[in-house]
Amino acid sequence: MIESFTSGPAVSTRPVAAHPEVDKVNRGTWQRQSTVRQYRQLTGWTDPGERAAVEWVTPLVAGLPILDLGVGAGRTTGLLLPLSDDYLGIDYTADMVAACRIRHPGERFALMDARDLQALEAGHYGLVVFSFNGIDSVAPEERGLILREVHRVLRPGGLFIVSSHNRNGPGAREKPGLHVAFSANPLRLGWRVLRTLRSLPRALRNHLRLRAANEDHEDWALRNCGAHDFGLLVVYTTLAEQQRQLQAAGFEVQAVFDSEHGHAVAPGQDTRDVWWFHYVARKPLPR
Repeated sequence: MIESFTSGPAVSTRPVAAHPEVDKVNRGTWQRQSTVRQYRQLTGWTDPGERAAVEWVTPLVAGLPILDLGVGAGRTTGLLLPLSDDYLGIDYTADMVAACRIRHPGERFALMDARDLQALEAGHYGLVVFSFNGIDSVAPEERGLILREVHRVLRPGGLFIVSSHNRNGPGAREKPGLHVAFSANPLRLGWRVLRTLRSLPRALRNHLRLRAANEDHEDWALRNCGAHDFGLLVVYTTLAEQQRQLQAAGFEVQAVFDSEHGHAVAPGQDTRDVWWFHYVARKPLPR
């Protein structure tokens, strides 16, 4: 059974979305059984930057309550439980939450949307994590809702790890094609080619269907992302814009790590090869 939180009448405080197609498209993709199966197979870190960000916060949050947003099928649960046994994972897709409970029996999971955490106590969590660029799957005008909700549920001094696609990185330029990672093993390489050929027609259909939603701005873009056979609409932000959004929600950015090498990003660094960034932000202590 999926744990669900309620907090009185279901009254939405969200503004009317200017990009309603983002939620419709992305929810549809996350709810596909093929997507759930894929997420059930994921293990370990997505990239060196994710590991670096978690290692950076570990000595500061050990033993404190953890909130894991957009938990998917529970990949991050095993990575975060060593930090604290006070853990809650949430996702807005019921089948993903069910998969979490099968994978991690006895741990706490809830069906909940990161844009509305009103059922959770204010100032409770020492660490909130939103991994795998989950924040990029909501409409651009709704990102602030998530950031403000996270700020509310964090205790003063608490930390927030959030990853987000790079507006100037390779992902914003993806197009369908025969992109196959090389392998010296001919059987493995052949399987990868076959799998790509099988998925290419769906990728082309999705790309043609969704490309009209693409928007390009100086600091951010809305693009049809290559993940799940080009089945997602994703927001890409520049490094400066994402830091600005975090600061506008009341956070202090402590560190930023790149996805490629897990290195801390230096001011003025050329980041055009970085697919996404991992931001570590702090809710300030009262003055």
